[in-house]
Amino acid sequence: MKTPLEPFDFNRREFLRGGSVASLAALFGMVQTGAQDAKPAEAEKAVTATNTGVIGLGTRGREAVAVLGSLSNAQVTALCDHYPSALKRAGNTAPKAKQYADYRQLLGDAEVAAVVITTPPHQHREIAEAALAAGKHVYLEVPMAGTVEDARAIAQAARIAGKVVFQPGLQERSHPQSHFLLPFVRSGGAGRTIKARTQWHRKTSWRSNSPNPEREKELNWKLYRETSQGLVGEIGIHQMDILTWFFGQRPKSVMGFGTIQQWKDDRQTADTVQCIYEYPNDVHVSQELTLTNSFDSEYSMIYGTDAAVMMRENKAWMFKESDSPLLGWEVYARKDSFYKDLGIALVANATKIVAQGKNPAEEAPYPNPPLFYALESFLFNAHELTTATKDFIENFGGDDPKALADHLATLKLLPAPKWREGFEATVVALKANEAIESGEKITFRDEWFVV
Repeated sequence: MKTPLEPFDFNRREFLRGGSVASLAALFGMVQTGAQDAKPAEAEKAVTATNTGVIGLGTRGREAVAVLGSLSNAQVTALCDHYPSALKRAGNTAPKAKQYADYRQLLGDAEVAAVVITTPPHQHREIAEAALAAGKHVYLEVPMAGTVEDARAIAQAARIAGKVVFQPGLQERSHPQSHFLLPFVRSGGAGRTIKARTQWHRKTSWRSNSPNPEREKELNWKLYRETSQGLVGEIGIHQMDILTWFFGQRPKSVMGFGTIQQWKDDRQTADTVQCIYEYPNDVHVSQELTLTNSFDSEYSMIYGTDAAVMMRENKAWMFKESDSPLLGWEVYARKDSFYKDLGIALVANATKIVAQGKNPAEEAPYPNPPLFYALESFLFNAHELTTATKDFIENFGGDDPKALADHLATLKLLPAPKWREGFEATVVALKANEAIESGEKITFRDEWFVV
């Protein structure tokens, strides 16, 4: 049974169109008055659930099944995993879904319109290409593949697919908070960007146990070089993609270091890594990830000449320099104490929070996990694309693919990454992992990003 969650937030798309520091200032001004947002006419649209299949039912796959079950625009109608117990366990969450041991059987199910692929990256290419060829909308977890060659092949297939949505799992690109912060960072609200830093700290072995040695090896694909892209590929890709997106440009080079500090088993991938990325204009980003300590959890920082911005989960704060210019709205904004500094809360959707009598700094305006917003966008966009394609062909025929493409380009879709963003983020992550394993600095080449 579906649980009631917040409806599609079309306001975030409207804010993105006209986003600027002025928009942010206006929003904070509205916080003081408690003004209500006007409800867009689009939000009145009836929600149609898209029949969706999930391929790969490990931890991430089961999370996807649970999230899909909470979305009003999703109907989980098929599950696939070659391991019977995994299939059975996921089936408890989606009891009405058909169960398949072979992904090709699921792709042959005419009732399935969209698929979410959550298998290990080294299995992505074969499944993703087959899904696109079968005319399914595809949500593919990142990294898109375990090699640049495989990722490029998937990107090429997605590029020519045309009438279906292909969305890589860069989930933060669909998160409303990210779109709230984007115009602020891009327009220089924190001054000229000097550097950035990201971290991910979690004490966990990353190992799963099984009484079956063969199955245990399969479950622990993240621990071995032939099947894993390491911490920077499996986790760090999301942090670096957000910074690359906010900066509006790719890194120029990367160097990295990795060691096994805590978990002295048969693993080959490091449990602690550090990377330094060089961006244009002498901006450097340091990234550290570890499975050995949980202190301070995970967050990202952007340091500018006027302020620093902290992004932690679905919240953000600005820390101003004493000599920075006064923007105006920050005088009235909520301040939170961080040791010796005060963080000015950058809160999205604050008008609705105030209208509900809540504190905008303490309430999370978008409380659902990032995967919720990513899958929400994926299925909404898939439905819109399918409906528009069908209507166009019924009215004008299918003889003019360019006219159809031009028509589809006018659709108002929810924010989501496409194949190019997924491919470029994958290349950066794979090369960063290569730098860690080789101990050598890698300079990115433009040809690596060509599809």
